[in-house]
Amino acid sequence: MEKIKSEAMVLVKAGNADSAFERRSVELPAPQKDEVVVESEAFGLNYADVMARLGLYRERPPLPCVIGYELVGTVSHVGPDADQNLLGKRVVAFCRFGGYGKHVITHDYAVVPIDDIPSEQAMVLCTQAVTAYYMASYLTPVQKGEKVLIHAAAGGVGTVLIQLAKMQGGIVFAKVGHESKEELVRSLGADHVINYRKGEYDDQIKKILKGDRMDVSFNPVAGASYRKDMKLIGSGGRVVLFGASELGRAKWGIFSSLNFVRKMGLILPIGLMMRSKNVLGVNMLKIADNRPDTMRICLRAVVDLYQQGKLDPQVGGVYAIENLEEAHAALEGGKTTGKLTVKW
Repeated sequence: MEKIKSEAMVLVKAGNADSAFERRSVELPAPQKDEVVVESEAFGLNYADVMARLGLYRERPPLPCVIGYELVGTVSHVGPDADQNLLGKRVVAFCRFGGYGKHVITHDYAVVPIDDIPSEQAMVLCTQAVTAYYMASYLTPVQKGEKVLIHAAAGGVGTVLIQLAKMQGGIVFAKVGHESKEELVRSLGADHVINYRKGEYDDQIKKILKGDRMDVSFNPVAGASYRKDMKLIGSGGRVVLFGASELGRAKWGIFSSLNFVRKMGLILPIGLMMRSKNVLGVNMLKIADNRPDTMRICLRAVVDLYQQGKLDPQVGGVYAIENLEEAHAALEGGKTTGKLTVKW
């Protein structure tokens, strides 16, 4: 089979969104073994994309490269060992970079048929919902009555975490940074809304707890918030770190990075054991690399929840491919809610 002629939004340099990408023609090899090619109709944005664009994501391929982890489209080619029944099927798919391409190569186990689910809703069910499900329902399931702190609660992962935590009987403390986001998280079931612009979030939570402790924190911010969260949780509590967005707002290069590490401090295993506290690190790219069956389980689970009407995907915005830089800037600025999708 000949190479596949396509196009992609290529990351050509680190920096501001308005100058980082170029639309270029590309060629893809024919799919091998269990690989499939998906012709994309839309792809989703993740904060990891922002970090990659800023040059702060160590997993990013060398420039120039095509970033992106997810897409919705139709399977146009299948490898000799792939599931032949996928040919022609409309799917939501994971990929290890390449998601900003018009055609994307991935493995057959990384796609799930979605029939006529709108692409912007299907995008919520991919990276964000799978990340949330993996953390809150698979890795360390929220138990009935547990007090759950969700940082960036109005974002793509946060809005799904609220719904899963409430589904499992948790008491949700939703942390947001703007009044316009407060009503959204309340509508999804948050029991307490913490606006960190109205005072230190840990002080607000302590007043509500009245001497009690949190059970779990889902934290994509890290930095100084890690120490605060560790003080908020009690015995048996866990802090789940799945991002470092505080670092994305840094302005002083290596000095900011060193300060970021300083803020988090040292994690001493003996200290965790003595206090019976837990720190869990989540990098879904590593899970995809080393535990692909886990990714498939979680993706199928969230698609099932959606089809059962139990999960309400929050669409934060839909952009045309020509406005990719606008979508990136919006996500980086922290003013968005829900999931951002870019359509070809």
